[in-house]
Amino acid sequence: MRAIWIRKHGGPGVLEVRETPDPEPGPGAVRVRAKACGLNFAEVSARQGIYPDAPKPPCIVGYEGAGVVDAVGEGVDDIALGTRVMFISRFGGHSDTVVVERHQLVPIPDALSFEDAAAMPVNYLTAHQMLFRVRRLAPGDHVLIHAAAGGVGTAVLQLCQTVEDVTTYGTASARKHDYVRSQGCDHPIDYRSTDYVAAVRELTGGAGLDLVCDARGGADWKKGYSLLKPGGMLICFGLANASQAGSRSLIRVAGQLLATPRYSPIALMGDNRAVAGVNLGAMWEHRAHIQDGLQRIVAYWEAGQARPHIDSTFPFEQAGEAHGRLEHAENVGKVLLVP
Repeated sequence: MRAIWIRKHGGPGVLEVRETPDPEPGPGAVRVRAKACGLNFAEVSARQGIYPDAPKPPCIVGYEGAGVVDAVGEGVDDIALGTRVMFISRFGGHSDTVVVERHQLVPIPDALSFEDAAAMPVNYLTAHQMLFRVRRLAPGDHVLIHAAAGGVGTAVLQLCQTVEDVTTYGTASARKHDYVRSQGCDHPIDYRSTDYVAAVRELTGGAGLDLVCDARGGADWKKGYSLLKPGGMLICFGLANASQAGSRSLIRVAGQLLATPRYSPIALMGDNRAVAGVNLGAMWEHRAHIQDGLQRIVAYWEAGQARPHIDSTFPFEQAGEAHGRLEHAENVGKVLLVP
């Protein structure tokens, strides 16, 4: 198999394509010949050395992809060889041959391309978890999503439209505002030139928000919490502010951790607000939950409610360029890697 290896922590130059023997599926597992793989900020952070769940280098990361089943392990009798599937993987996904547990993949319709399928699992599972399992989005809600032009941002904006009368606010650079509007964002906010807290207060007439989805972290979590209505919720699902282009800065990481607010249950009761976290990387043992989520993603696509937007596609040999595009926030939608 061919895969993208992180040789050591550092900038995009530490990535290398290597060939190793094909993995074999054990009991309950399935082997997929991947046609496309998704790239997420988590993998960029793993390369930099600031993603705590990642394996130590040298390693292969990668959380998602799509391809064709070419081998099954003992006990797998409900999926045929040659079946087109999307999958999530506990790392190892940036490879042309991936072994995953049966519950970590789902068949896809013939009309769904491998590229679109690879762009969906992490982003739409995260969005669905935040909007419908943790928050329970309701008609009339007001929702803020940071990095609205990214993969998760796009998924949140699209799934918010499955509930009537939801008003959305999205932070994005000015050049991306037309795109986020096209995905359903009612109020794009240029976070680089505008105080988004002041903008949201003005747009809501001081009423505030029902939900803030924030993968930036640090001081932004404090700002998001301040915008919540009574009954509102802040969902933390990343710490992008700890990252910088290139290699890691431990001073930057420490600064963001120090800026992270501490929430007291007593204060939460007094404020009538909630704080929650979402991390798909901690969900691997919840088999039924993962399988149900993957099936829902396909159902959203079949209903026309989920339409991934592919920003760019890079061959494995250009993985460094793909990482650079994501960590410099140049992407609009999903970045893919193809064998």
